[in-house]
Amino acid sequence: MSGHDHAPTSLKSLVGVIALTGTIFFAELFAGLFSGSLALLSDAMHMLSDSTGLILALLALLIGRRPPSSRATFGHRRVEVLAAAINAVAVTLISAWIVVEALGRFRSGAEIDTSMMLLVAVIGLVANGLSATILVRRQHDSLNMRGAYLHVLSDLLGSVAVIVAGVIIHFTGFIAADTIASLIIAALVIPRSVSLASTSVRVLLNQAPEGVDTREVEERLRRVSGVCEVHDLHLWSTDGNHPLATCHLVVARGNASRVLDAAQAALREMGIEHATIQIEEPGHREHEEVCGH
Repeated sequence: MSGHDHAPTSLKSLVGVIALTGTIFFAELFAGLFSGSLALLSDAMHMLSDSTGLILALLALLIGRRPPSSRATFGHRRVEVLAAAINAVAVTLISAWIVVEALGRFRSGAEIDTSMMLLVAVIGLVANGLSATILVRRQHDSLNMRGAYLHVLSDLLGSVAVIVAGVIIHFTGFIAADTIASLIIAALVIPRSVSLASTSVRVLLNQAPEGVDTREVEERLRRVSGVCEVHDLHLWSTDGNHPLATCHLVVARGNASRVLDAAQAALREMGIEHATIQIEEPGHREHEEVCGH
């Protein structure tokens, strides 16, 4: 199933999650200001980042649904990858801000209204849990949807951390639990956001997709009966999910059609459904400029 087959469902999922996330952001912002909870304010900042990121993901999805054109022959799916990269960087920066604020908070005490803190955090937990349930089945549709799911998951973890901190403060008076919760939120989110950013950059730089070994692909093509040589092999992806390949195969005269079918079948076995293969006779390579050499 292609990414475009998922688009209508992904679109509805994003619209619903954006509505929930936006609502909880305003609730946590005002409650954090009035209760004095850094953890709640930190979670509100995550919600703000996530609302913006989800809107960006929605716009990218709408653009990505546009069909290929004479100018964009691969379509517009890479817009979704760009959105995923921006989302990942945004979450990482917000998490770093939380760490800085939390470390500064250790030096000064603060009164916290745990009743308001817990009430809003529980509401946020329910809303974020619903959002995560909506997106968990859509996260593999594209890097863009994976980025959207990352935003919601970070909010869900944040709500749990705020609730735990609120309960500890309420029963023990240990105010530092609020600050510790903020650090835990950042520690849980940053590795995932950095990983998503790294994957998105790989796609934008046309590097070989994760999980696809270029040497293994080349060796598999060399084992195809009739292939004398493999060169100009390129592997990349426009959306981070579907690997693409181009290559030149040198074959003995008269074997072109059979070798082409066998090579494409070999690539499909490795998960590469779309490949452009140029068949050449021995000696042709001397008459072309070989890319990468």
